[in-house]
Amino acid sequence: MAPSDDGGHIVMLPFMAHGHLIPFLALARRIQRRSRFTITIASTPVNVRRLRSTAMADPTLKAINFAELAFDPSAHGLPSNTENTENMPLTQMVDLCYASLSLRAPLESLVANITCREDGRPPVCIISDFFFGWAADVAKAFGTRNYTFTTCGAYGTSAYVSMWLHLPHRGMESGKFIVPAFPERCLFDKSHLVGMIREADGDDVWSRFLRPQFELTLNSSGWLCNTSEEFEPLGTAALRNLVKRPVWTIGPLLPDAIVRNDDSSDSSTSISEHRPGKPLGIAPERCVEFLDEHPPGSVVYVCFGSQNTITESNMKELAAGLEASERPFIWVMRPPLGFDMGGEMRDEWLPPGFEKRVTRVDEKKKKKKKRGLLVRDWAPQLEILRHSSTGAFLSHCGWNSTLESLSQGVPIIGWPMAAEQAYNAKMMAEEMGVCVELARGAAAEVSREEVRRAIEAAVGDAEGGKGKELRERAMEAREKIRRAVTEGEGSSVKAMDEFLRNLVTS
Repeated sequence: MAPSDDGGHIVMLPFMAHGHLIPFLALARRIQRRSRFTITIASTPVNVRRLRSTAMADPTLKAINFAELAFDPSAHGLPSNTENTENMPLTQMVDLCYASLSLRAPLESLVANITCREDGRPPVCIISDFFFGWAADVAKAFGTRNYTFTTCGAYGTSAYVSMWLHLPHRGMESGKFIVPAFPERCLFDKSHLVGMIREADGDDVWSRFLRPQFELTLNSSGWLCNTSEEFEPLGTAALRNLVKRPVWTIGPLLPDAIVRNDDSSDSSTSISEHRPGKPLGIAPERCVEFLDEHPPGSVVYVCFGSQNTITESNMKELAAGLEASERPFIWVMRPPLGFDMGGEMRDEWLPPGFEKRVTRVDEKKKKKKKRGLLVRDWAPQLEILRHSSTGAFLSHCGWNSTLESLSQGVPIIGWPMAAEQAYNAKMMAEEMGVCVELARGAAAEVSREEVRRAIEAAVGDAEGGKGKELRERAMEAREKIRRAVTEGEGSSVKAMDEFLRNLVTS
């Protein structure tokens, strides 16, 4: 256990996206468990209400404070009540990023109020998202420290930040290139780049926001990263090389029972947990019942996260490929690109008769069971990944989903779509050997045969085949995650205690 401080206050500032808010909540829990600091998570009113709702249902979070930062979406050209990235098109995401700069004044007021209540003593530190580099200046103004927390992995963060800071691909039509902070053997390709960075010239709308923020994070007192040393050795080295600051690898931030894979009740929040106010796509027990009907390692789970979808043509090809694979599957579905992601699904987006064919009971089988389970919008991801029947995860390779999958030893079929996801897929394929890539980008043209082959590569039973090797590597990754968070000896546990000691003694 780290040395504690009876009166210190930590302010935490997550970016306004579900995949950032929940890891910040998990980090707050981890700090609270190992110290006596008072913790306040600050965000916009809508996000605070959601976080409070989650905390109220979890006894381990009840001592955490929440502070609402005044925010007016309409003043920044956003629809009313739009305070996070959920179901938000890319054109609005950049507006939300620029709007987030308006949080500086209310954060300064919050820190001033805390300082006043503490008889002139400012918070011990501000832990801010890496999209909020300006928090370093706020901390400096109050005579305290700022630490940057990346909710992503070390490899993905290093590649993402370095790409934006240096634009090493600029002027290249195609081909491979070296990214600063990475060893020369680790070459990147333009196909790894999403459109907004591929087209960046340093003066585009995204560059004008991201580059100053990332440069400011280099002025922070250090970085916290949602990974572990043994899980991402190359990525951790690259991050330290990039930021030239102390880096504490304090993850993966997963519920204890999930990492242990025991059946004890654990009310801790899942990284991909259902968001308050969202209707359930399907009752969790239906997914478990479906999985119970199928052999171990046979089911393919398909989900592209809370903010991604694919084109209509790719949706049809994915459906046809799943059917052609003759493997059982659970598919979390949302309307395709160009349509309201929160809207209803239409039959015309799928091959004729697809749903009826894959969801009917196969009377020819000795044990009558359905081939597929189609889920609208949301499914209990951790329950699915923990089940022994799940054999592979066809995923967008978001970091939270990646951690949840590999913590259960489930290999990944990669279809990265945004942010640092392609770098995560690259790392998992090249460095870990736990991923087979299907495509890059939501609009990439994918054929049903490519889908079928990728599924076979991941869950195929051929002796000595790639599927067997993927599963073995995924189990090795699971053990690395478990060792990292083992109480008393895990590298991430030690890193957290070292970080907390640093807060007390420096």
